[in-house]
Amino acid sequence: MTNLQLYDFERSGNCYKVRLLLSMLGLDYQRIPIDSSSGETQTAEFKRVNPRGQIPVLVDGEALIWDSMAILVYLARRYGDEPWLPSNALAEARVMQWLAVSENELLYGLARARVTVLFNKPFDLGQCHREAAAGVAAMEQRLADAAWLAAPHPTIADIACYPYVALAEDGRFSLQPYPAVRAWLARVEDLPGWVSLLA
Repeated sequence: MTNLQLYDFERSGNCYKVRLLLSMLGLDYQRIPIDSSSGETQTAEFKRVNPRGQIPVLVDGEALIWDSMAILVYLARRYGDEPWLPSNALAEARVMQWLAVSENELLYGLARARVTVLFNKPFDLGQCHREAAAGVAAMEQRLADAAWLAAPHPTIADIACYPYVALAEDGRFSLQPYPAVRAWLARVEDLPGWVSLLA
């Protein structure tokens, strides 16, 4: 029995990562909707929850964790089994490499392209696409010879990278040149517990 609460915005890719892992781990939780697009994360009340003024935030009893990567690590260690986040040094480092891609090329590329198109944020769409292409090309190279990003099985690296790649078309970034990435998306969507962004 868990007592999990998730401060969540339905259309946020970073929140979606957490919902995806929660579902795949079979964990019940309470969603606390926060509309980051209308400034709800910038209120004094919310900043008492997360001083950075960002979502997602996970509450687990007395524990409060912010940042999607930190939450994925916490959930994998606390509630997942070994494959989600291996404890072996090399295997864990391989997961962390792809978490870095999710927080760099995919964030500054795909995520920013998406908010530029959908939410009129003032980013340079061409620059976003160049950043995205670097990250997706690295994924394509890896996935041409492997089913999963960091290990022979799914890990939180796949969960972290999946949302903004799956939502690439929202930012007018085509995945047509990346067949291995598209096949990987289908594998993720076949995993038990997969849910869509707006589920």
